[in-house]
Amino acid sequence: MKARLDTIDWQILKELQEDGRITNVELARRVGISAPPCLRRVRALEEAGLVRGYRTLLDEKQLGYEVTAFAMVGLHNQTEADLVAFDAKIQSWDIVRESFMLSGEVDFILKCVAPDLESFQTFIIRELTSTPNVDNVRTALTIRRVKDVPCVPIEDD
Repeated sequence: MKARLDTIDWQILKELQEDGRITNVELARRVGISAPPCLRRVRALEEAGLVRGYRTLLDEKQLGYEVTAFAMVGLHNQTEADLVAFDAKIQSWDIVRESFMLSGEVDFILKCVAPDLESFQTFIIRELTSTPNVDNVRTALTIRRVKDVPCVPIEDD
């Protein structure tokens, strides 16, 4: 169900996506309302689950994580218990930064960030392929990032 939001709510969400550190006073100014109702609206959006959280985006390369790669994983079985067990295993791997369950030939795609190729290979060989229920793993190393917009597309009115 799509949330029922008015124009101000959409503007608030757009501004927060662009700058999660914006002050309430500045946010209120940008969306054209006073600070107290702006804060009430932000809290309501948070409580409704529309705002999942706030975070700082770091540059992984500058922090020494030179390799970004994807692992496409096929499982032997996709029973609910098997999927829950694999989900739990994914949560334990720090190298995996994002994971999606897919339909089609691949069951999961894992976005991995590692300091170097050797670390990524070690993860694939010692952790991922040896995990119970993993049938096959294909990997793809990224060459360069072409687009990086971790936001929901919000149209301007």
